[in-house]
Amino acid sequence: MAALRDPDHGCPWDQQQSFSTIAPYTIEEAYEVADAIARGNLDDLQDELGDLLFQVVYHARMAEEAGRFDFAAVAQTIADKMVRRHPHVFGSSAVHSADAQSAIWEAQKHAERARRSENGTLAGVPTGLPALTRAAKLTARAARVGFDWPDAKQVLLKLDEEVAELRAELPDAKHERLQDEVGDLLFVLANLARKLDLDPEACLRDANQKFYDRFNNMEQAIASKGNTLTEVPLEEMEEEWHNIKNNR
Repeated sequence: MAALRDPDHGCPWDQQQSFSTIAPYTIEEAYEVADAIARGNLDDLQDELGDLLFQVVYHARMAEEAGRFDFAAVAQTIADKMVRRHPHVFGSSAVHSADAQSAIWEAQKHAERARRSENGTLAGVPTGLPALTRAAKLTARAARVGFDWPDAKQVLLKLDEEVAELRAELPDAKHERLQDEVGDLLFVLANLARKLDLDPEACLRDANQKFYDRFNNMEQAIASKGNTLTEVPLEEMEEEWHNIKNNR
């Protein structure tokens, strides 16, 4: 990485990068790791973990150039954090269940946020998270202090309420209001997933893949008849779609 960033003999592209320009690649590589895991492909996982590690090295190198920290400091920081958050492993404390460990973990994180002057129940939930994940984390934090729906059925009632509000906005179709109402709808859906012990990002990721597979199958079915999608009416596409859906 130092060679790639070398101002005299390095790669011109790498020389020009900054934390902000590399951050999107870091996020992308993390998702590719998750994708390899979801596909159960350990060969790809090895490759993608290397790509993700390279992102850590990249950021650490830029920080080292700025005189802030290096890769060794990053590794030491996470090692220290794991020791601090696992006193039952590295100290004399005793923990008898996963729930008890989760409580200790959250208490440690709360203390760390306080030391960083991140005060408040919702402090420390990163703004850079995918929006659905952040919604679930924000409401999970709020739930710890009792601000939560009692069960999923109550969330469904709230979902019906938000759908009605969106429907009421449709005649005027003002962009700002529609964006606000659709945002509320997605936020409630993230809450519903959380109340059902589901990961909203995983739910949407699976739905995306399901749509991708069905659409491709529909396109291939129509192509087998000598047509393209642009040459057939919507009704025929919908018929093939339902055939594929019912046969899976």
